[in-house]
Amino acid sequence: QMLEYYQHYRIALHFQSLLFWLVALREPSKAKSVARVSGDTSPAGNLGSVGVSSTEKEKKGVSLFITDEIYSTLLDVSFKRMLKKSANSSSSLLELWNEELEGKSDFSNYRTKLLDLIRVIASQRPVIAAANIVQRINVVSGDANQTTKSPQDLDAMVGAQLGLETVVSAIFDGSGDYAKTDHEAKFQIHRTFEGLLQQLLSLKWTEPSLIVIHGHYLDSLGLYLRHYPDVVASVVNKLFELLTSLPITIQQQGPSNNSRQARLQICSSFIRISRAADKALLPHMKNIADTMAYLQGEGRLLRAEHDHLCEAFLIMASSSGIQQQQEVLAWLLEPLNKTWTQVEWQTAYLSDPSGLTDMFADTQFMWSIYHTVTFFEKALKRSGTKRSTTAPQAAITTTTATGYLHPMSSHLSWILPPLLRLLRCIHALWAEPFAQSLTGEIKAAKSMTISEQASLLGETSKPTKGQVAPADGLLDVQREGESKENNIRNWLRGVRDSGYNLIGLAATLGEAFFRCIDGSSVILALMENVQVMEFRHLRQLMHLAVVPLVKYCPAELWQIWTANLLQPIFVHCQQALDYSWSSLLREGRAKVPDSFGNLSGSELKVEVMEEKLLRDLTREVCSVLWVLALPGLNSGLPSLEQLGPVNRIDSSLKSLESFASSSLTGFLMLNVGTALPALRITVEVFSWTDSEAVTKVIPFCGALIHLAVATNRAELRQFVGNDLFSSIIQGLSVELNAVVSAELIGLCREIYLYLSDKDPAPKQVLLSLSDMKQEDLLAFDDCLSKTASPKEQKQHMRSLLLLATGNKLKALASQKTTNIITNVTTRNRGTVAHHGPSAEEEDRIGLAGLS
Repeated sequence: QMLEYYQHYRIALHFQSLLFWLVALREPSKAKSVARVSGDTSPAGNLGSVGVSSTEKEKKGVSLFITDEIYSTLLDVSFKRMLKKSANSSSSLLELWNEELEGKSDFSNYRTKLLDLIRVIASQRPVIAAANIVQRINVVSGDANQTTKSPQDLDAMVGAQLGLETVVSAIFDGSGDYAKTDHEAKFQIHRTFEGLLQQLLSLKWTEPSLIVIHGHYLDSLGLYLRHYPDVVASVVNKLFELLTSLPITIQQQGPSNNSRQARLQICSSFIRISRAADKALLPHMKNIADTMAYLQGEGRLLRAEHDHLCEAFLIMASSSGIQQQQEVLAWLLEPLNKTWTQVEWQTAYLSDPSGLTDMFADTQFMWSIYHTVTFFEKALKRSGTKRSTTAPQAAITTTTATGYLHPMSSHLSWILPPLLRLLRCIHALWAEPFAQSLTGEIKAAKSMTISEQASLLGETSKPTKGQVAPADGLLDVQREGESKENNIRNWLRGVRDSGYNLIGLAATLGEAFFRCIDGSSVILALMENVQVMEFRHLRQLMHLAVVPLVKYCPAELWQIWTANLLQPIFVHCQQALDYSWSSLLREGRAKVPDSFGNLSGSELKVEVMEEKLLRDLTREVCSVLWVLALPGLNSGLPSLEQLGPVNRIDSSLKSLESFASSSLTGFLMLNVGTALPALRITVEVFSWTDSEAVTKVIPFCGALIHLAVATNRAELRQFVGNDLFSSIIQGLSVELNAVVSAELIGLCREIYLYLSDKDPAPKQVLLSLSDMKQEDLLAFDDCLSKTASPKEQKQHMRSLLLLATGNKLKALASQKTTNIITNVTTRNRGTVAHHGPSAEEEDRIGLAGLS
């Protein structure tokens, strides 16, 4: 019956059946974990190994009813439903997903579920999945000799490519399951994909849209190539054949742009195959390098394409060891060194901001600088050993301890100085009085791109893997009469973001970075004009550069780097955020310095974007505070339990200075100019209606409490016991903070329990609450003295706060709901400020199409 529903013409029935099949086919281990997460408290869920055995038996019982024909039918329907209804769709035997459907989220989520089902089936029945996807590709591809395809056929071919990628990933992924597959199954799978590959190698498509799909079909087989490397040479040759079959076009507009983008997509296929095939490409590196050199010498390889192939080369080298990487980097960077370090162009264009405006008149040189910067960024990202993202704190203290030297370390000394001068000139374009002297074209180019606006409004969808993202300004270039303005706008955005990220990536090298360059030059370039930066630029600066600089700076360099870096940014952000939040909360509109360009008649959209910019910057500032409290940067800060009894005498306390080298938060508190604005932001954030920002600032509050308890610094103790305590209680009156209410109650407990005997401030704060009575506080103290359980103490604190405020703390309104949500929040506290490129970001081509 459920199979009939899955095949049904009506998508509503099909969709409900999809959810059923996802549960029915999942492996026993996944079913058990889902049961635990969903809170299964039935007796069967508590039987330990007996319950597990029962679950496995039930799953085996279900699998007895699922024949190969059922698996095959599920796959067939799934592949056909990878499309959504559009203007290209003709009459169909199936009601396709469409935008009018309600209750089914959006198409990307629906397709993700389809791909999940395909992945589950492929992992359980790899032979059937391989045969079905190849059959589907043959159906949608039609006549191989047909040189053009209808839009509907192209959509179907893209859907089949996603199916192929999913099936190949499920079968050949590095989990080790394929190695355990029996010989007969391996033989059938190999023969199936070998046949498909031979078909792909023999295709002679010439249309750019078909060539892009052709390239994606080939790179979808990357994991297959890892296990069967004999055919790698043929795939490499075919990709170069596809690349050279497309004409080189310098025009950025009109039909010729299709060829330009198709060439970039083929180059991106090299990147994806390099990542998936791993060491299978190593024997072919010389052939690839020789072909690149030949095409470049013939003038048949554009700079953006060359950089993409070089990035693929770096990925190949990363699987062969540090020495190989160093040789490849020396080969790739030597020609860039000669041009990048030339004094002539720096003198002409970087001596002062006006030189940068002269560069804008030389479009070719302007974009060559962009490509140079982005290639340095890619070289840092792709080289070195792979770092774990699960324990960033551990990496902080071990970056240089092992004696490991990153292969890019020796290049930073010549890469960074011109970059810093370039960024300094870009920042100066917003500084007065120079900003007033700019031409109208450059002034307009400083405004936000259409893609940035769309992102703030939530109007952009995530690009599929390997797709050129329209958010990179490609759509802007095609607007009539504005190509020069948009060229400058996109260049400014691209160089700024890549420059920040390059500095941030370099900082992860630890001492190799911090010892090779003068800290004052970095701080001058980044902070000189921080007060005139727009919110979107400030956020990128902190996210990409400031956070890594703070996180990876050696403790002995905190004074030179961290204090000087954070002071100007905290001072400015505190003032800017206070002004904008006051405006939003009082007048209903955030006032931000960002320029949106010409948006006449779109007042509501401007208000939405302003608020989004304000919230994004607020959260990023709180992420910096979150980093300051990382355990790896505060190893000398004892836990409250280690500090002993709550009524210790002051003589046993340490000075704040004693923590200056072992606690970054302690070091910060000794630098008054940096500490004051940071503390102001900390207390103000609880009155701003943004629970995500509050979530990020909680660890910093915890570190402040620990310092106040562990040291004899009276001012810090007064701040925590009075200002911070009051602000946290005020934060509990904001309903949105219900998601972190348990953690806020925990902070209140720590402040009162460990500081009320040392300072009168905590009790004074509670007694100042509207409905608090002295006898209530005495009863509260009596309850605390009778239990050592933190959980019970928190419950007493919660009850007291509700009583003392007349039940007006909205964040505590529903304890049951709050507890459920807070469990998730607590789990994510260690990852909420993860920085670095995501997998999605790595697959985007970026601004390369604008060279």
